Amino acid sequence: MSTILTVPKLAMSMSEGTIAEWVVADGADVTEGQIIYLLESDKSTTEIEAPASGKLIHKAEAGSTLDCGTEIGEII
Repeated sequence: MSTILTVPKLAMSMSEGTIAEWVVADGADVTEGQIIYLLESDKSTTEIEAPASGKLIHKAEAGSTLDCGTEIGEII
């Protein structure tokens, strides 16, 4: 079963976020709890952890600014 990754809403006022950097390469294996990307929002950067273990598939480019809830990747 796959896990869909979306831009998380980290604060009540947050409406969008920017993928600052994918820490894990596209197609690489990840472990639940491992940091997989950095998200910039409201002038701060947050490390986002993998919610599951498996192979990470990127569906959005680093540098993309996207609305909260937008699909950015998948762990299969």
